[in-house]
Amino acid sequence: MDDLERRRELGNFVRTRRERITPKQAGLRANGSRRTPGLRREEVAYLASVSVTWYTWLEQGRDITVSPQVLKTVARALRMNPTERARLFMLARQPLVPALPAADKMPPALQRVLDSLNPNPAYLTGRRWNLLGWNAAAFEVFGGFGADAVHGHNLLWLCFANPEWRRRIVDWEAHAQCILALFRLSYGLYTGDNACSQLVRDLQHTSPEFARWWSRHDVNDQPGGRKEFWHPTAGRLILEDSIFKVATDNPDLRLFLYTPLDEEDTPAKLRKLSARVPRVAVHSGADE
Repeated sequence: MDDLERRRELGNFVRTRRERITPKQAGLRANGSRRTPGLRREEVAYLASVSVTWYTWLEQGRDITVSPQVLKTVARALRMNPTERARLFMLARQPLVPALPAADKMPPALQRVLDSLNPNPAYLTGRRWNLLGWNAAAFEVFGGFGADAVHGHNLLWLCFANPEWRRRIVDWEAHAQCILALFRLSYGLYTGDNACSQLVRDLQHTSPEFARWWSRHDVNDQPGGRKEFWHPTAGRLILEDSIFKVATDNPDLRLFLYTPLDEEDTPAKLRKLSARVPRVAVHSGADE
């Protein structure tokens, strides 16, 4: 769409969000009768701490300056959910200011999805790349998901600080660098997240490789493709990894899926490994 059409779409979108909210929902006292549904423009301007003129021009599709900070207050005043908030920023052509949830929750349905993917290893990560859930095949291939006392079930911590993980990944350096570059791409979105910053500091002190590679500022948005693992009883396993964003109200959920390749008879080996584990206790908690 051209710029004029985009501004009109933005104005109409904001107006429809305003019209669906009652004064009571917004914590305001409803004074007198109302000719139109929802909040008045001056009420939204008051809630968002902007001028009535500026907000009116926003709804009218005028060519005005719209900053991410002001959009954030407008989204809050209009009680937008994460999907609506993302559309607001997209229509205003502004970078989305992430809203940091208190914790990541994995719906039970997603654990059932992970279980259904057996015998293909799969796990789910949240905002700080903490593992929220995994299936039996992933537990077998990676050698468990033991929780660290400080960083819990964190993918970066497991990859760099867990000896069992390191032993089982054949080309550990390439795998670890790939995970780190993927994490680095999302890390900049969460400046001010103290727990995420502490994770990086602890890894810098724990892993010389992490400290050295972190200073390179390498970023990547693609998984590493073909991966080799060594299992103590099944031997060499050849898999191809893929990463998918999960369509929920939490934009930070990522599904890591490892598909077996035909080399080394990997599909048959995974079927045997998965069959011998009737049920693995999974973690389905909060990324706190």
